[in-house]
Amino acid sequence: MKRSVLIAIAAAVMTAAIAGVLSRPYLWPSRETKHAHVMEQARAEPAAAIYYRDPDGKPFYSLTPKKTPDGRDYRAVPAGADVSFDDPAEVAAAPSADRKIKYYRNPMGLPDVSPTPRKDSMGMDYIAVYEGEDSDDGSVKVSQGKIQRTGVKSEPAARRVIRTMIRAPGTIQLDERRVSVIAMRAESYVQKVADVTTGAHVVKGQPLMEIYSPAMSSAAAEYISTLNSKVTGGDGPYGRGSRQRLMNLDVPDAAIVALEKSRNVPIGIEWTSPRDGIVLERNAIEGMRAQPGDVLFRIADHSVVWAIVDVAERDLGSVAVGKRTIVRARSFPGREFLGKINVIYPQINKETRTARVRVELPNPDLLLIHDMYVDAEIETGSAETVLAIPESAVLDSGSRQAVLVDRGEGRFEPREVKLGHRGEGYVEVREGLAEDDPVVTSANFLIDAESNLKAALKGFAEGAQP
Repeated sequence: MKRSVLIAIAAAVMTAAIAGVLSRPYLWPSRETKHAHVMEQARAEPAAAIYYRDPDGKPFYSLTPKKTPDGRDYRAVPAGADVSFDDPAEVAAAPSADRKIKYYRNPMGLPDVSPTPRKDSMGMDYIAVYEGEDSDDGSVKVSQGKIQRTGVKSEPAARRVIRTMIRAPGTIQLDERRVSVIAMRAESYVQKVADVTTGAHVVKGQPLMEIYSPAMSSAAAEYISTLNSKVTGGDGPYGRGSRQRLMNLDVPDAAIVALEKSRNVPIGIEWTSPRDGIVLERNAIEGMRAQPGDVLFRIADHSVVWAIVDVAERDLGSVAVGKRTIVRARSFPGREFLGKINVIYPQINKETRTARVRVELPNPDLLLIHDMYVDAEIETGSAETVLAIPESAVLDSGSRQAVLVDRGEGRFEPREVKLGHRGEGYVEVREGLAEDDPVVTSANFLIDAESNLKAALKGFAEGAQP
């Protein structure tokens, strides 16, 4: 048989087969017969829209056809094109036949449940909740897909050393034990003043002024007379008494030694600095009359100063005498001064609710000066290890603190805890957890929201059941 004849026969057979298929009646679920060409027409028709959205993708929606202000039609969104946040693998998986449906929940997460299948106002099917998905042990179950998408991370509770830095402002004050005042103990006259001004640095023994005082001159003459006398001279009681009288008038030791060597009564007595330091006050004026008690010079030693730090009342329990403190002056960025707390003042400022803490600071370069502003960092905490978790793991409602314990297989158990000290990104756990308990440290607020939603749905479901 020729090849052309075979091809013609095959074509005829195929044409007859197609015609027979298209003409066969089909039985639909409603037991009505439809022909294949009707079914093809039905397939060609677009799916029914469940809602309409703005053609520009703006967050504007409508349940009925609508136009934009410029006259364009809203775009129809069929059921298959609706956005879903569920894991596609989980949605595609068919439920097991032996699993029993407890209830149906609202697909938009609203607290609305139904004992039977139904649709919401937008035409979306309610989601079935099966037995076992809604646990009664207080834990919440999250699918593995959601765990991966939200970035849930867990970390075991472990023992750590927690050190906390308390930061507080303060000012530099003079060491009260290193301030000297030069005042006369008898009526005196200032004959000469050295080239020393306020703010100048002086050293111990440096001349400051020359003083004439009738009382001092009389005591000096008596002392020289006692020294020159063969009867009362030497280190006898008369000699010691005369010298003590000069000391009682606060005559400098250098002036007394010079008097003993020269055995002459000077007209004026040279007054020297009693310590190294900065001249804070210079009230001495050449030719002035100084009454007893008048302050002529005030000198302060700046080699050691105090930092008076204002610590908040809530941090006062963590501060103790001897704690190491780092002080930074705002005038010298990058420079650190190390000291220790030596006094905690026993009163609270009622306006600022702060307590004063005194830190003693060495100041060898004399950079820290009186009334300078500083920032202090006080190290608190203990060298002992405590059970600690990251601060990000704590869900704090204000009245209670809780964490989410990872029980594996997507289950998380909320557990209330009691916390202690915080520092370096960790917080001490005093009750509620054991060592190596894994707690959620990332995306835990999403799991907490999931648990709150499921608790609400469960309450509505129990109320809907007869």
